[in-house]
Amino acid sequence: MSRSRLTLAFNRVVVEDIVIVGAGISGLTTSLGLHRLGIRSLVLESWDSLRNTGFALTLWTNAWKALDALAIADSLRQQHFLIQGTVVVSTISGLATSETSFQAKGNHEVRCVKRKLLLEALAKELPNGTIRLSSKVVCIEQSGFFKLVHLADGTIFKAKVLIGCDGVNSVVAKWLAFKKPIFTGRSAIRGCTEFKDSHGYGPKSMQFFGSGVRFGCRPCDDETLYWYITWAPSSLDKELQDNPAKMKQFVLSKLEKLPVQMRAVIESTEPDGFTSSRLAYRHPWELLWGNITKGNVCVAGDAFHPMTPDIGQGGGAALEDGVALARCLAEALLKGPGEEDKEQHQRIEMGLKKYAQERRWRPIELITTSYFAGFIQQSDGKIMNFLKEKFLAAYLRGLLLKRADFDCGKLSIC
Repeated sequence: MSRSRLTLAFNRVVVEDIVIVGAGISGLTTSLGLHRLGIRSLVLESWDSLRNTGFALTLWTNAWKALDALAIADSLRQQHFLIQGTVVVSTISGLATSETSFQAKGNHEVRCVKRKLLLEALAKELPNGTIRLSSKVVCIEQSGFFKLVHLADGTIFKAKVLIGCDGVNSVVAKWLAFKKPIFTGRSAIRGCTEFKDSHGYGPKSMQFFGSGVRFGCRPCDDETLYWYITWAPSSLDKELQDNPAKMKQFVLSKLEKLPVQMRAVIESTEPDGFTSSRLAYRHPWELLWGNITKGNVCVAGDAFHPMTPDIGQGGGAALEDGVALARCLAEALLKGPGEEDKEQHQRIEMGLKKYAQERRWRPIELITTSYFAGFIQQSDGKIMNFLKEKFLAAYLRGLLLKRADFDCGKLSIC
């Protein structure tokens, strides 16, 4: 008897039509999109709870169109400020280099959303039993027209469709032969500050840059401020990881010329309000030539297109993926019920290829824009600082709004 047959003989095998690996934004969005179209899926999450890394994320107009398609946007709107615009300030000169009104530039909808509330809003709309926690995927096998998804606890899921939404270190992306994301040479510390009373900050976004450092602060609601700093780390900065006290002192040392009220935001951040990470991305040409889908397997979200946070589109792109993927997959499954395995497999493959064709160029555009924006804003030197202050800041704001002017479409099938 072969090793694969022995494994099946001694472990519990569960048959599922659609298995989604990862209960992050793209995974829950895909599952909810399928649910809205009458199709059940199972979401496997390796953690023992919904992940809340990163505290908050900025959702632009394109993301809100995806949330409207999922019919959960209004509840999130009620809990988060509508950000009116952004002010960019040089930490070198102390002067504002550009100011943008989002409403004056095409009536854009921009809100800084608490990640926990977004995930909960997606999860609570799913049927009980859809999300299986503490389910770490260790390997994937081919079995005829099915995929065998092996978990660390010995459970094996036999899936007609396998969707990888398992982040930058995706097991599914690796199975599709994607390379590991590339380190950009930059790192980020993110923080979230909760005030007992109103922070009085107002519905605006602030960005500060200079001397190779970029800092930003955005309000989520009347009591919560989300902030971040990005920089090019040295070997000495490694000790910051998992040390909130050192993170705080490091951030304050990098932002000595920051206005007093901004420094006060960092100083008032509690130890559990800090997180540090290395910024990584996938080369755009990998998406052009790589296997976004193969047979009955595909990827979405960060497993598909990890990007730097410089235009705030990682979460929005994940929401777009989920809506588009649910639509293409539902169209394939609902048009051929009761078919033999071979016919259904072919239909699924065609549906996933349609998804890949629809989504391939959008993240290429976003990854490229984000990397370019980060490179410009993080660059140092007198000439570059002059160009940023006089010309590039305003140009980048316009480019960011242009990328947000996108509609992933409705949750409906022809």
